[in-house]
Amino acid sequence: MRVKERYGHIINWFSEHMPVAETELHYETPFGLLVAVMLSAQCTDKRVNMVTPQLLQDFPTPESMAASSPEVIFEYIKTVSYPNNKARHLVGMAQMLVKDFDSIVPDKVDELQKLPGVGRKTANVIASVVYDKPAMAVDTHVFRVSERLGLTTASKSPLQTERQLVKYIPEELIPKAHHWLILHGRYVCLARKPKCEICGLTAFCRYFAKKL
Repeated sequence: MRVKERYGHIINWFSEHMPVAETELHYETPFGLLVAVMLSAQCTDKRVNMVTPQLLQDFPTPESMAASSPEVIFEYIKTVSYPNNKARHLVGMAQMLVKDFDSIVPDKVDELQKLPGVGRKTANVIASVVYDKPAMAVDTHVFRVSERLGLTTASKSPLQTERQLVKYIPEELIPKAHHWLILHGRYVCLARKPKCEICGLTAFCRYFAKKL
């Protein structure tokens, strides 16, 4: 199966069976989503959603979080992974937003990456989810599912995966496609034991074809 043909089949399947695909992180503002995405690194969305309500109730704006300290923020987020680093990054991020961006979460990936604790994946999530830009965030789910399905070939890094995906996915679908792949990886194409028996993509899947 040619690459373009495989992409076409998989995009059509997701469009029909998962017309609504959104982040599972709870948020109300761009700043709230940025905080949540930073906390979600190597942590489940479920755990983050348990932490952010009180955190963002007490620190709803960049100004309020910038005026706090890592020690204070730590007490709110101590149940997530790497809370010390994340507390420091959150305060630093808020301070830079206030100082350099007029307290507005930027919409450009390169500007977002200037913020402490914000890597390319987080920046792409914000650009995609908040600003509906054609940015493909690659986490472990996207990396794994793309390779298994055959959407990517021999990718050695998230950046290589990102570049291969955006080459073939129509620009207007990239924000949604990011969630298609994440949700499929989270609930069907599991890392250790993919649920091929309930997957609707087996006819187009390179991983499944190798199992036969």
